[in-house]
Amino acid sequence: MSTPALSTLSFPSRLNLGLLGLLVVVLSGLLWPHWRHNPDLSHGYFMPVLFLLLLHESRTRGAPRYLPPGWWRTGLLAVTLAGAFAGMFAAGLYATVVGWSHAVVCFTLAGSAVLVFAAGLITLSAAEVRAVPFNWNSLVALGLWVLCAPIPPGTYSRLTLSLQLTVSEHVLTALHFLGVAASRTGNIIELANTTVGVEDACSGVRSLISCVFAGFFFSATLVRRPWARAVILLLAAPLALTMNFLRSLILTLAAHRGVDISGTWHDVTGFAVLGVTAAILGGLALLLERPAPAAAPATPDPVAPARRFPPMQVAYTVSLCAVFALAGFFVMKTHPTIRAKSPAPDLFAILPLQAAGWKVETSPDIYQFSDQLETEYLAQRTYHRRTPQGELQITVYLAYWPAGQTPVSAVASHTPDACWPGSGWQVTPVEQPRLSLEVGGRVLAPAEARLFRSGNFPQHVWFWHLFDGRPITHTDPYSWIQLLRLAWRYGFRHDGEQLFVRVSSNHPWSTLQQEPLMQDIFNRLQPLGL
Repeated sequence: MSTPALSTLSFPSRLNLGLLGLLVVVLSGLLWPHWRHNPDLSHGYFMPVLFLLLLHESRTRGAPRYLPPGWWRTGLLAVTLAGAFAGMFAAGLYATVVGWSHAVVCFTLAGSAVLVFAAGLITLSAAEVRAVPFNWNSLVALGLWVLCAPIPPGTYSRLTLSLQLTVSEHVLTALHFLGVAASRTGNIIELANTTVGVEDACSGVRSLISCVFAGFFFSATLVRRPWARAVILLLAAPLALTMNFLRSLILTLAAHRGVDISGTWHDVTGFAVLGVTAAILGGLALLLERPAPAAAPATPDPVAPARRFPPMQVAYTVSLCAVFALAGFFVMKTHPTIRAKSPAPDLFAILPLQAAGWKVETSPDIYQFSDQLETEYLAQRTYHRRTPQGELQITVYLAYWPAGQTPVSAVASHTPDACWPGSGWQVTPVEQPRLSLEVGGRVLAPAEARLFRSGNFPQHVWFWHLFDGRPITHTDPYSWIQLLRLAWRYGFRHDGEQLFVRVSSNHPWSTLQQEPLMQDIFNRLQPLGL
């Protein structure tokens, strides 16, 4: 079958192509800040051009496959559109809490957009339309948008941590094989004269995403045989991880010889790894693809007169408009309301600087986390005292966000559950992760309870998250479902101030609850809602 010129398409088909083009522009605009500021997604700059190039390849060089009429085609279209609506609805709910630029929102929107594109492909590749063939080129053109969207924070943190530990472990093994004395603590490699940390940028996430992106693109443009495409895709991830391991090993050996690997060395090797892995993958694709025998010129198939308003095209037009309307609804609902801000509380005034019988330490470096937490209102003090049972340590941490400054789930994503494991703390299961605690005879709002260990040192942790002066039920920062429930409950409220309170100790709460120090602190917290 031949692919007819776009000018011969019906008006609804051309209208759908225009709306899909508008969706490409909107999606690119939404993802553009991430492409600019996130080095892991710098390949996204090329995505709009590659999208059009792959669709052109699909029409000119791809297999001319078209979908014949049938109940399965209608059912596939319905399922795809339903998924697109569900994704847009979920993204809108997330956006009401974390904003449209948040990674979770952008990833969900990209997934929803891919489903919208897929539904468009089903309608445009119909046998009676034949605007875009339903082949590997067009499918890759749609799917690559997901690889240009930021990974949700919970998934990214777990992936990065896993890669960091794996890379550091294998680098340590290689160092021992080469006769270099070294030891490892988490993602930190200790050498004789220096230490090297396998940071997020060195974990391999960047090269992994970029190499997989390149693998899909090369599989759609440089090779035609299915087995060759499978080889390219299967080798993309292992090749990226191997090259990143070599980079980390080279940097570690350079540091061992006294070379300053920060700055130029770090950046140059990073870009070199990306370039070399892409070149290897592209060269392999060219080697696997042998020239195909010249095909006889195809004679254009007679095209049946198109209906002026094909029902499937009209239904898709209505669905596209409904998707845009749903997105517009959430955009209007997430517009912040202007409201006079109340003065921020003096957090250090809540934490006594002096307490009878206690040695007090104020954390001097707490403000290094201001950019990550999106607030400058932070305070932390640690109290030590000798007891007959041994050393008693209590650490109280406070963070405050003025009304409208930070969404609820942005605060909820920076809990001990999400942050402490990356610092070497191991989570120990507890019987009751949510407790109603007492202090000085007063029952506090239910607290989230956790237990962490670093070696033989335990830390009992209790924390509260207050929104607009009221404690809220906390969620698992790695759970999309829990964050969605949080969005549903608090999503359309943007102007509530937030307070995060965390108490940690090497002793259980039963040891702390009668301490005058704790009673004093929670009496000072009571006007703020706790």
